[in-house]
Amino acid sequence: MAGKSNRKRKPSNQIVGNARLYYVCYELSKRGWNVLPTSRNTRGVDVVFFSEKAQRKYTMQVKSSNKKGPILLGSKLDNLFRDFPTICRKVFEEKPEIFIIAIDDLKAKDKDSIHVGVKNNIKSYWFQPKDYEQFRNNRRLIGDGYDSKELNKQEDFLK
Repeated sequence: MAGKSNRKRKPSNQIVGNARLYYVCYELSKRGWNVLPTSRNTRGVDVVFFSEKAQRKYTMQVKSSNKKGPILLGSKLDNLFRDFPTICRKVFEEKPEIFIIAIDDLKAKDKDSIHVGVKNNIKSYWFQPKDYEQFRNNRRLIGDGYDSKELNKQEDFLK
């Protein structure tokens, strides 16, 4: 058989990125949201989602990692504009981990909790695991996508 190997191949960053994006879209859809993943490599926003009657509309950027580690926020904190920066970790495991953060909560974070790195004279900002851990399964933040009062009970997001 061509290409047969006994060792397990590690998925490329492209595949990991695709898996985390579609996993988050799947979970949002299960909770009543209309979900639109953006074109690959759209700057800043990976997902646009809105409630059943479009009364509520949000954007999300989904960062991914296969391990516990810092997540790159970008080169300028002023450029953070999506509603929910989200981290999806361990997407190829039995129970992927999701950390949902409201942009206002991230911007309000103590500057000491956001690591600044410099490489080749380029500054970058990183969110450390100890600081984003508090947002694990922050499901109530988004709630469900149903607009009727009986159904919109802000049920857990991403159970």
